[in-house]
Amino acid sequence: MSLRTRLLLALLATSAVTLAVAALALLSPLQQRLRDESRNSVRSTVLATRGTIEAELSKNKYVYDFGANEAADAMRTLAARTGARVILYPAGLDPIRTVAPFDTGSGPTALDDVYQALGTGRTIQSTSDAEGTRLAVPLPVTNPQFILAIRRPDTESSQAAPVVRDAFLKAAVIGLGVALLLGIALSAGLSRRLGRLRRSAQRLARDGFDAPPPPVDDGLDEVGDLARALASMQTALRRQEEARRAFVATASHELRTPLTSLQGNLELLTEDLDAGHLDIEDASRVLHGAQGQLRRLANLASELLDLSRLDAGIELRREPVEIGELCRAVAAEFELRARERSVTLAVVPPTGPVWAAGDPGAVARVARILIDNALRFSPQDETIRIAAAYHGDRATLEVTDHGLGVLPEEHDLIFERFQRGSRTGGEGGFGLGLAIGRELARRLDGELELVAPPSETGARFVLTLPIELPRGSSTEDGDAGDAPAEHPTLPASSASTSRARASRDH
Repeated sequence: MSLRTRLLLALLATSAVTLAVAALALLSPLQQRLRDESRNSVRSTVLATRGTIEAELSKNKYVYDFGANEAADAMRTLAARTGARVILYPAGLDPIRTVAPFDTGSGPTALDDVYQALGTGRTIQSTSDAEGTRLAVPLPVTNPQFILAIRRPDTESSQAAPVVRDAFLKAAVIGLGVALLLGIALSAGLSRRLGRLRRSAQRLARDGFDAPPPPVDDGLDEVGDLARALASMQTALRRQEEARRAFVATASHELRTPLTSLQGNLELLTEDLDAGHLDIEDASRVLHGAQGQLRRLANLASELLDLSRLDAGIELRREPVEIGELCRAVAAEFELRARERSVTLAVVPPTGPVWAAGDPGAVARVARILIDNALRFSPQDETIRIAAAYHGDRATLEVTDHGLGVLPEEHDLIFERFQRGSRTGGEGGFGLGLAIGRELARRLDGELELVAPPSETGARFVLTLPIELPRGSSTEDGDAGDAPAEHPTLPASSASTSRARASRDH
């Protein structure tokens, strides 16, 4: 059964059940309400006319000829207004043996209410299936006294109920028809929109990323959201595929060049060794070049390994990490490379230990990525500034360089996999380092972002992590601004442990 058919059946079933419940809840109470209102109306009319009848009967004492007197006219008017049978019984006579002096109807009638009114002197109201509404009203003011008996069948309310029921059935039929038409229109539109999405998904599965984009759906419902999500997914997949292809092309070029160079240099060294006339200076130059190419290959392998670990969802540790000590240890690893490039690594000493929650190895990896990135693009005779500090309730690690900088429109692009900024200055790279750094930061409940420097050149990367102090440490207030908000006191044992961890992770 198709979705369209199920929607129509569900809509019709819902409408039918709703109408059936409404009929059960309304029709029967409505009929009873009409019957009660009719009986109350008769009682009110009789009680309102009783005074007039009593007054006329008081004027005609001991006169029982009700053929043309005013009391008879009042009772006939009452009968006409209520549609009831009006009977007048004298209170001093036996109503069983005495013929009623006034009766607008004919035939026998039950007198239990008349007896009860005679005995109690109160108006008695009752109902019966045969006679409907019954009233026995004493007329004590007259002399002699009378009992006014009213007999009115419940025909009006019984006639009104079928009229209401018929009207309700007609309205129900019209409502079901309207529901059916609306259901057809709604299901047809929904089926058509879902059909377009299904065909678009099939084209995507068949043609891959070259498939045309899905049709635009401006609906503000779930189907419209699904269409927009599918279009966004296809765009993201196409972007990732383009990035993957660009990475494969770049990696192929980057791999082929050092491998070809290594192969040629090793063949030359092998020939020179076999011939026995090795040029030491030339061999040294070739080996140094080969070492540089091998470092590039090692960096690529390391970055790919980091990506595979992140994609596998390997759980990171969470423990207090002293960022200031870690920065000094990581910066020491790049001292030789910095001297080769005539660049100064300046680790700004914090006013006290800066503690953050994280995995020591992951934090050190992010620091290496940032310092390596700064060394790639810093010009000679410039300084790379590395600083750890507290800012509010977060701990930060900042790396600032004076290179070419990043265009404003590329601030988010450079954190995507296989993407690089346009101001690379010819420096090699695969566009993986910053992507790895941001993913590691977010896995540690932190963030890695590029903060725009005051000038158009240079870059300032900031790693933000939550604060976590080691057990047994104390805090004291610090200065405002860029100074740490809290300066935990680092015991000697903790400092040595932090240095040991940094050395081990490096």
